[in-house]
Amino acid sequence: MHITLTGNLGSGKSTICKILEKDYGKEIYSTGKVQRAIAAEMGINVLEMNELMKKDHKYDHLIDDATAKIARENPDKPIVFDSRLAWNFVETSFRVFLSVSLNVAAERVYHDSKRGEVEEYSSVEDAKVKLKKRAEVETVRYKDIYGLDYFNFNNYNLILDSTFCTPECLASLLIREANAYEQKLAAGETPARKILMSPKRLGIDCAPFVLTQDKLYPDGIVTLVQTENDFDIKEGREIAESAARAGMPFVSAVLESI
Repeated sequence: MHITLTGNLGSGKSTICKILEKDYGKEIYSTGKVQRAIAAEMGINVLEMNELMKKDHKYDHLIDDATAKIARENPDKPIVFDSRLAWNFVETSFRVFLSVSLNVAAERVYHDSKRGEVEEYSSVEDAKVKLKKRAEVETVRYKDIYGLDYFNFNNYNLILDSTFCTPECLASLLIREANAYEQKLAAGETPARKILMSPKRLGIDCAPFVLTQDKLYPDGIVTLVQTENDFDIKEGREIAESAARAGMPFVSAVLESI
């Protein structure tokens, strides 16, 4: 099964994709890679393609169609689509959303020199404001073009919190969860949506993470509510606290608002 990977700005998608490619033999298709291929077919460069996309949404649809075609024509290739909306266009995929707290995302993008190619930030606080604004703009844009609610967790099979865990651990857990999902499908089961959230992100003091243990999250379910900028625990705090004491980097959660 293909994997489609998307998430918040600053969530570490590109870093995790590099690990999936290097350590797990996955072939990565990013939106940029597909865009470059289409531009080459049209005999233009990527900058010219970007300008066309600003003026006409049909070029967004060209990328979407190309993504779907790649998936259809390569059903047995271990492809990961690093794309904002591939989850909607790849017919069969394990759909993953990387979530990150706004504070940590702002820290990451502010200190990432490569981000200057896209948007400059004068401070961490400026990055927070701009990231929040970009998310709001994208929400409107995707609803306008596609009728989609991009940030609705119902769209995804796995919501994985990347705020405090290492990219290597996240990549390993992502593959583990993808394999478990496929096994359940093969057994005729309907896998439940899974939200894996860091207790530390939920305001709980944590022991150092023990990433080598077999279980990275406990069996119980924590109920979350969405706040203005993040999430809080409504029920199951004791589960999150026990996970934190055990050095588990995650708890399994449900979100009350969806």
